[in-house]
Amino acid sequence: MLRSCASRLHALGALRGLRGCARPWARSPGPAPRSFSFEELFHKDHSVPKPSWSKDMRILFDQFMKKCEDGSWTYLPSSNYSSSQRSQDLSAFVHDYFPTVSKIINEEKLSQAKFFTRNFEDGLGFEYVMFYNEVEERVVCVFQGGPYLQGMPGCLHGGATATMIDSTIGTSALIAGGIVMTANLNINFKRPIPLCSVVLISSRVDKIEGRKLFISCNVQSSDEKTLYAEATSLFIKLDPGKKNLT
Repeated sequence: MLRSCASRLHALGALRGLRGCARPWARSPGPAPRSFSFEELFHKDHSVPKPSWSKDMRILFDQFMKKCEDGSWTYLPSSNYSSSQRSQDLSAFVHDYFPTVSKIINEEKLSQAKFFTRNFEDGLGFEYVMFYNEVEERVVCVFQGGPYLQGMPGCLHGGATATMIDSTIGTSALIAGGIVMTANLNINFKRPIPLCSVVLISSRVDKIEGRKLFISCNVQSSDEKTLYAEATSLFIKLDPGKKNLT
């Protein structure tokens, strides 16, 4: 979950400039965690079009980018690693939000960490781009699963699907509640996703109760005619210094 939480921080950094969006940094009462610059922490954007993208993925990307022009949607960049020059800030973040973990984590390894979904060569693993609609409180992920994500022959591995569902829902939770972690994720797989095909993962915040965020999600074909999976989830907004999610 720590790795998943870290990957969402970049999306949060991208959203800090959203007009009228005051939610991402809302915090519970208590001592404020140390601050650091997401702009300095993250580098190359891996959500831009690549030669490995299929025609369907490029078409959907262009369609959403067109929607971004009128401000109704926001493009969310994505990186694959954090700068070792700012590793002290990552350590501070871990210490504030994960005090138990900070006692055993290897800071040298932390400085070398890469985001799980961005750790494959182009076209072989997770190819995706996310967009956010503030009015609808919705995040949509355009996802293409590469050949290294095979489960049953010719099909995307269910764990890869779950990873991208968690990443998409987690981004919705992050925007709505600030620093969060997955507490529960339930997925109903309807049918297998063809390997290397493009799907749309759409998530929406259903309700917020205190530190609990309930978010639902569905996975559909690029033409939205085939439903591959549905999911519900519970995310918990973290309090600095707490030793667990409750």
